[in-house]
Amino acid sequence: MHPKDADSRSHRMVTAAFGMLLVVLAIATVVSVEPALRWPGVGVAVVLGFLGVDAIMAAVRRRPSIVSRIGPLP
Repeated sequence: MHPKDADSRSHRMVTAAFGMLLVVLAIATVVSVEPALRWPGVGVAVVLGFLGVDAIMAAVRRRPSIVSRIGPLP
């Protein structure tokens, strides 16, 4: 199997771990944002949470996540 294949066990585990990290960051963003920046902070948390949940679900369903579809970054 190709190492970047979405069906490989190690790739799915890394994707799920990255998704959990994004969900934890989303929760930390909501908790630690200043009152003056509450709504922009909630917006960032929603995006991080959505990407995290998508990565976890992609690992469970054995399909590429949205984050993995953006291609290689420099």
